[in-house]
Amino acid sequence: MDIALLILGFLLMLVGILGSFLPVLPGPPISWVGLLLLYLTKAVPDNWWVLGVTFVIAITITVLDYVIPAMGTKRFGGSKAGMWGTIVGLLVAIFVPIFGPFGIIIWPFIGALVGELLNKANKETAMKAAFGSFLGFLTGTFMKLLVTIVYAIFYVYISIKYAGDLFTFS
Repeated sequence: MDIALLILGFLLMLVGILGSFLPVLPGPPISWVGLLLLYLTKAVPDNWWVLGVTFVIAITITVLDYVIPAMGTKRFGGSKAGMWGTIVGLLVAIFVPIFGPFGIIIWPFIGALVGELLNKANKETAMKAAFGSFLGFLTGTFMKLLVTIVYAIFYVYISIKYAGDLFTFS
């Protein structure tokens, strides 16, 4: 059972990292569940402090991911249309990879710009708001990616530390 939890936890770590970029997956909470599964094995001793602190970090980063783009858009004079444009642009980047790996950066900006222009903003205001929304999106994505990578490194470290107990076949 421990090996099944270990494998499932590792897969959740990978999905959590992907969730840093994909708006439909909450990356840090998914990675946290992977850590939880590791600590639920018989080999790894319970450490509720570690799980509690990492849980609070995962939830905080997830909440901030929704707040920061809004703050960026508002700070640069944008509206909700710009924020929604950023989300639509991100979805386009995922499902229509026209710009390749750079699409994850280009499409949210284009989406925010189009959202502001559709909201009847002038070109200068739309460009500023799009930049603010884009900057907020990048900040949130970077934070999520950083947290999920740290969780994955911690997961691998703990797995290696207790490998002798995890991989006993008796």
